[in-house]
Amino acid sequence: MSTVDVHIAERAKKFRDEPLTNLHSFIDLALLSESLKSLNKKGATGVDGQSWADYNEVKHEQMPRLLSQFKSGSYKAPPIRRTYIPKGSGKVRPLGLPTTEDKLLQKAVTQVLTPIYEQEFCSTSYGFRTGKSQHQALEMLFKEVSFKGKSYVIDADITNYFGSIDHGKLREFLDLRIKDGVIRKMIDKWLKAGVLEDGQVSYPDEGTPQGGVISPLLSNIYLHYVLDEWFVKEIQPRLKAESRLIRFADDFLLLFSSKASAERVMEVLPKRLEKYGLSLHPEKTKLVEVNNGKGKGGQTFDFLGFTHYMGRSRKGKKILKRKTSKKKLRLSLTRLNVWIRNNRHKPIRELIPDLNRKLQGHYSYYGITFNGRSLLHYYHKVMRLLFKWMNRRGGKKPMNWEKYQSILNHYKLLQPRIVHSFL
Repeated sequence: MSTVDVHIAERAKKFRDEPLTNLHSFIDLALLSESLKSLNKKGATGVDGQSWADYNEVKHEQMPRLLSQFKSGSYKAPPIRRTYIPKGSGKVRPLGLPTTEDKLLQKAVTQVLTPIYEQEFCSTSYGFRTGKSQHQALEMLFKEVSFKGKSYVIDADITNYFGSIDHGKLREFLDLRIKDGVIRKMIDKWLKAGVLEDGQVSYPDEGTPQGGVISPLLSNIYLHYVLDEWFVKEIQPRLKAESRLIRFADDFLLLFSSKASAERVMEVLPKRLEKYGLSLHPEKTKLVEVNNGKGKGGQTFDFLGFTHYMGRSRKGKKILKRKTSKKKLRLSLTRLNVWIRNNRHKPIRELIPDLNRKLQGHYSYYGITFNGRSLLHYYHKVMRLLFKWMNRRGGKKPMNWEKYQSILNHYKLLQPRIVHSFL
């Protein structure tokens, strides 16, 4: 942690039950400079078309002006450029792209607020937090189901979460810990910032745009009070059986050792979320009995890109296993197929190392205990895709499978491996 983080954390701990003021004083030129360095240098540009490199060239002139405007309250949040990214099954997800200058200011404010909320967030919230990861959430899920008997799972899906956050309710939650006028006005400006799409600017009255640097923190704060605290402080004490919440951003599971407890919560959960403007997807939200106790595995469910199901360990004990979900596997192969097609013109000595970097990214996430078979399936599919497109290069003689294998042996297409070796 930086000196600023430590100082803010100490203040937050000392005044645990009070809103904090004068936080904007921690934002200075040094923090803005650090924030700029931490941004993605190859990130897409906002409405002004200014890249990270462009802004970096003029930072010594621009950042003092930005700091002055921020502290005086005269800074105006520019509209966010909206684009769309593939979500799978032909669907797309909206992505907001702030300007580089707006991103670095959001980053600085986020850095000031994070040490405060790290003391508020529950330990079972894993999304967008330092030292927390999807794999930790997966490990917790495995232990709770396999060793602690929580085989009743509410697999929940919030409809359009980031676009449904109620601004008024969010402000009420922020009031509990943040009363710095400069920062609160800035957050309001970001919430009210317009969205540029197809040449038209609209002004949504709810939601936080996905893509904004501060958006993950604000969305975490909202669900912390709406879901996490409610479940831990109000629901769990009333249940006779053991239960557990596991959340990564807006993707969460509720685990129970008793079917009756699970059914009780399944009944009240939609009402709790509706109170704060959120709704559960009726088709994607379900109560799953993972272990039916009859010698066979029960139902399956998807979480964080994996399909989870009951299996047996080498010693014959029932445990929760996982494999790459069909949806994620299909989407990954579709994207890789497009990439290989678009890059097939490259020399093989360049193409395969570039492809290996993409394979490494896949293995780094999906290379987890019990998922070896899915990794191997993915590897063989990629081999076939590469073979197909290498035989569709204009002016090149088609090669047979034996010659192709000799090329792979020479250039070493990256083979699958388990990266996260834990149960």
